[in-house]
This record gives sequence, C-alpha cells and structure tokens, in this order.
Amino acid sequence: RTSVEDLRKYRPLVGSGRAMTTLRVQLDRVAASHATVLVTGESGTGKELVASYLHRASPRRDRTMLCLNCASLSANLLESELFGHERGAFTGADRARKGRFELADGGSLLLDEISEMALPLQAKLLRVLQEHEFERVGSSSTRRVDVRVIATTNRRLEEWVSRKRFREDLYYRLNVLPVAVPPLRDRREDIPELVEHFLQQAAAQDGRRPIDVSSDAMSLISEYDWPGNVRELENLCRRAATLCTASTLTAELIEPW
Repeated sequence: RTSVEDLRKYRPLVGSGRAMTTLRVQLDRVAASHATVLVTGESGTGKELVASYLHRASPRRDRTMLCLNCASLSANLLESELFGHERGAFTGADRARKGRFELADGGSLLLDEISEMALPLQAKLLRVLQEHEFERVGSSSTRRVDVRVIATTNRRLEEWVSRKRFREDLYYRLNVLPVAVPPLRDRREDIPELVEHFLQQAAAQDGRRPIDVSSDAMSLISEYDWPGNVRELENLCRRAATLCTASTLTAELIEPW
C-alpha cells in the first residue's frame, strides 16, 4: 500500500519558505478531517494542487477523487454532472447516468470555481452537504452518499453573498475548514526552488538536460510581482526551457517576456 508520504510526493507543493511551511502544517491537520474545505486564493496560486494534496493525505486517499469546474457548464448540464439523471429526464437522455456525487462516494469531490454555480443549483448542493442525500434529475428516488467536498474560488465569497450572488447558508456550510493559498509575491523566497523544479520538469518531459539560471536572471525573476502567480512562472520556465539555446538562462532572454 502506498504511504501517505509517497502520495504527497506526487505533484508536490514546492517551496520551503515560511508561508508554504505554515500552509503544509495546516493542510496536514485539515486532511485528517472529513469536513468540507473551502480553498481560496488568486488565480494561478495552485488551489487545485492544494485540493489534490488534501485528498492524498486524507483517510480517503485510497478512494476516488473527482473534479468538476462549475464555470465550464450551463446550469442544467452542471446539475446532471453533479447528481446524474434518469433515462428520458430531458432531450438526449437515452440512458440513466450516475453523477459525480455517486461516482465519488466514499472519496472526495473537488468543485472548482464554486462561485460560478447558479443560485438554484446552490440550494441543491446545500442539501447534499447537510443531509448527504439527493435525487437524480428526473427521479424521485433519494440516494445517500458519503463524499467530502473541497471547493475552490478566486473570488471573495463574502462579497458574492452581500451581492446576493451566492447563498449565505451555503457559504458557511462550505467554509467549515478555510484554506487560503498565498500569492507568489508573498512567498518570493520560494521562487528559486520553483524555477529549479519547473526547469527540471520541462527537461524531463523533453528528454533534455536542465538549463542553468544566471544570477541576474534569477534576480529579475525574483523581483517581478507575478500577477499570474505560480502558473505564470511555470509558463515562463517552460518557454525558457524550449527557446533557450545556451546552457544558461540569462536576464537578456527573459526580460522581453
């Protein structure tokens, strides 16, 4: 059986600075619980990676973890994806289908961009979180599930609640265990470690030797504010690994980017 430590090493949370060390301690405590988690942070900070870490370090790690982006589907399709549907429930429903809650029973379900879920569907989600039961679309038969929900958002849900775009009761039900992922500008000490990680990753994918980084290039990278956070840094490292023809990455190459 794979150990918890081995599972954490898969797609690890890179960074040994104070902010990430504090975050890991919090995540290890949160992972041991079965309560709902709300992961917040700016776009590109790695909220989905944090959610994955929570599942891998949890008692549910040997069960399924499924992910669903709430912004990528219409309200009707999202309801079917979450709860499933019966045959004939709507046009095109030629067979019964299980939803993510049924498929993730005993495991975890990541609801990404939870703030984009329509209000009527929020009420149905609230019921699942409170009662652990739901009905498929087109069915009157109640089904029970045991699923840990991990929700992520890059919005301030308190503001969404005040603007009547997000249910207050659902917000409190999701925010049982809050986890805030810091932006990259607040953990600059991790940037050299992240750069090395991403360059090694790119080199391994391309079957090449990792390039080195000059001190002036690293200074330039460390001083930038990174509005796109870790995702932006990862993209820059991938670009550098592909386009740099020398063995060392210099400031002159990356400054225009």
